[in-house]
Amino acid sequence: MNISYSDLGWTPHFARQADPETQNPCRVTAVHRNAVDVISPIGTDTLLAPKGTSHVAVGDWILREGEVAGTVLERQSVLKRRAAGTAVAEQLIAANVTVMGIVSSCNADFNLARLERYLVLASDAGCLPLFILTKADLSEDASKYLKQAERLSPLASAIAMDATDIEDVERLHPWIGVGETLALLGSSGVGKTTLRNALTGEAAATQGIREDDAKGRHTTTSREMIRTQAGGWLIDTPGMRALRLTDVDDGISAVFADIEELVRDCRFSDCTHEAEPGCAVQMAIGAGELDEDRLRRWKKLLAEDRRNSETLAEARARDKGFGKMVKGVMKRKRFEQDW
Repeated sequence: MNISYSDLGWTPHFARQADPETQNPCRVTAVHRNAVDVISPIGTDTLLAPKGTSHVAVGDWILREGEVAGTVLERQSVLKRRAAGTAVAEQLIAANVTVMGIVSSCNADFNLARLERYLVLASDAGCLPLFILTKADLSEDASKYLKQAERLSPLASAIAMDATDIEDVERLHPWIGVGETLALLGSSGVGKTTLRNALTGEAAATQGIREDDAKGRHTTTSREMIRTQAGGWLIDTPGMRALRLTDVDDGISAVFADIEELVRDCRFSDCTHEAEPGCAVQMAIGAGELDEDRLRRWKKLLAEDRRNSETLAEARARDKGFGKMVKGVMKRKRFEQDW
């Protein structure tokens, strides 16, 4: 496979950090427990990650140090969420993504609140958001889903298609040209693997969806970056049952800019936007200019982000404090041994 650094997505942003002639930068195509798969103009390889791979994401640029993955270059964009379960930690999804494909289907899977979550994630990461609505061929009126998605934000484009139709999927090629990276995110069963097959020419396994709730079983079990037939790169991700957001206040502000602009016109700075006099938000709802459900979703995202961000900050402070305590104990033991 004959590729250049620019084919791989190398930009002036990365050129300011490393010299390809002397520092051997590589792009991460897959992440394992203690190793990463990488690609460069030289070829593909697997490098050891002695300190683990929790700090590395698919799509990252790293500096190769022999057979070891070294420094991770500063990212242009990063998609992350709070890890599943009770642990307080961030989970990296993908890095240096230029377009985030938010995949949903024109059936019971379509959910405005979920789409807004993905939109917030894309906006906060610095990616161009693109709604990809699949199974349009099976819907009685795919246009109604398309219109709802388009109304969510002027920042996003939306396209409805039949993911099994190669020519229909080729409408995505303008978003995935040479040097571009498209990440596909969405629930299981919405057609991400089918899209991947059409865009890359692969034949990855696909599974059917359950008739009762339109939800599918996982087919993609790990994140992987693959070259597309349009010349760009595709990052496929496992279906997400939960997208817990943290530290995304900028993304919320961007997606809900209409509400935050109204908030500035409220009479009271601590307005809760419920029943206070002079509430510009409630006046907009009364005038039919703002949907009450959208206000509710904005409040819910703000509360979740605040809660998760505070918890994450507390965990970091606790870990830092524990580390200091351990160092103090070890220092004291060494001092006692010397005596």
